[in-house]
Amino acid sequence: MNKNYYAILMAGGVGSRFWPVSTQEFPKQFHDMLGTGETLIQKTFSRLSQLIPKENIFILTNECYNDLVLEQLPEVSKEQVVLEPAMRNTAPCILYASLKIEKINPNAVVIVAPSDHWIEDETAFTNNVKEAFQYCQENDALMTLGIKPTFPNTGYGYIEFDKENTDAIKPVKQFREKPDYNTAKEFIAKGNFVWNAGIFMWGVKNVLKAFEENQSDLFALFKSGQPLYNTEKETAFIEENYPKAENISVDYAIMEKSNNVFVLPAAFDWNDLGTWGSLYDKLPKDTNNNAVVNAKTLVENSTGNMIRTETDKVVIVDGLNDYIIVDKKEVLLIFPKEKEQDIKVVLNKVKENFGEHLG
Repeated sequence: MNKNYYAILMAGGVGSRFWPVSTQEFPKQFHDMLGTGETLIQKTFSRLSQLIPKENIFILTNECYNDLVLEQLPEVSKEQVVLEPAMRNTAPCILYASLKIEKINPNAVVIVAPSDHWIEDETAFTNNVKEAFQYCQENDALMTLGIKPTFPNTGYGYIEFDKENTDAIKPVKQFREKPDYNTAKEFIAKGNFVWNAGIFMWGVKNVLKAFEENQSDLFALFKSGQPLYNTEKETAFIEENYPKAENISVDYAIMEKSNNVFVLPAAFDWNDLGTWGSLYDKLPKDTNNNAVVNAKTLVENSTGNMIRTETDKVVIVDGLNDYIIVDKKEVLLIFPKEKEQDIKVVLNKVKENFGEHLG
């Protein structure tokens, strides 16, 4: 296994659209959302460790999830858990982790990957990452894996690549924001657009150069602490300085500003598992086309439902179609799938009316 291969595993999100299972206290990456016996972060760690030495996988998360990470990933040392004392989007934490890695190994090649996505063909994923790593070792490149779109999705950002280029790895022309439906249809018809999955690869020296050139203030803030990184004085520096960082995504901070960005259209099926509906799409269905996790069901005249309980609870459903039905301790959610984007709004109302502890 290549000792220069590293990973930054992003595990700080809350996943509020998966409420009531995903909460501020216990977010979705720490749940077995698919009913496989493994949580999402465990599946992602296992996938990355097929290619990357386990000791080279760093987990980026909020400091309140430190114990959860160490509990679910017992093979990880506490030094591999990089803690954010404040939520500042993806650029500051990636920069911070990259400086830590560079201090350990200036020849590191790094993948940044979300901890809560679904990938079907893990062999194809590993092969794509190997190909991208090889390119990043030989070139000054910021790379991303793009997902070939299967329908005009309006919930993802898109990446436009050079249509004339015949290489497997293609220069990126521009990043595009989440489009409306007609624009998404146009993107797909053009044939040179892929979904932005938030999976990045680069040599650690090259990404730090990009931060220095495009985000000089942010770079200076974190660079000033580099003598303290990976020492006992690191925590005090980060606690004091991390909240001063700008709240900005890595896409805005460096990817959209750099002229050495490349994309490899991925060979694997992918889903960001962002909503109950996206989870429903990836789960096996019963004879009534219902997706069921951790439940025993008796179903009449009901199709297209997403049904989940915490244990093997018996659930009887009659006359409901295309609903999200989730039972969790103090909360029972029965909600139309077509309105799943409104779950965040409902969550805020629940917290206002019944207490913050429910969110």
